[in-house]
Amino acid sequence: MAKESVFTLKLETELRDAFLAEAAKMHQPGSQLVREFMRAFVRSRREEREHDGWFRREVEKALKDKRPGIPHEQVMREVRATVDAIGRRKRSA
Repeated sequence: MAKESVFTLKLETELRDAFLAEAAKMHQPGSQLVREFMRAFVRSRREEREHDGWFRREVEKALKDKRPGIPHEQVMREVRATVDAIGRRKRSA
C-alpha cells in the first residue's frame, strides 16, 4: 500500500528512544511497527462495533420473541444434570 500521508506524534523523548531501540532489536523500522499497531487497533475497534451490533440485534430479537420463557430453576436443573453427566463420564474414563 502506498504511503501518502505523514502522521506527526508528540511523545516523551524517553519513550521514543526506548521504542526505536526495541524496534531496532527486532530489525524493523519504528514506522512499520506503528502502522501495524494502528491497523490492529482499527481492526479491533471494528470487530468490537460489529460484535456489539450483533449482540444488540440478538437481544432485540429475544425481547420480541413471543414464545414463553423457560423458568430459571428449570434451566439450572438441566445445566446441573448436563454438568453432572459430563463429570461422571470423565471419572469413569
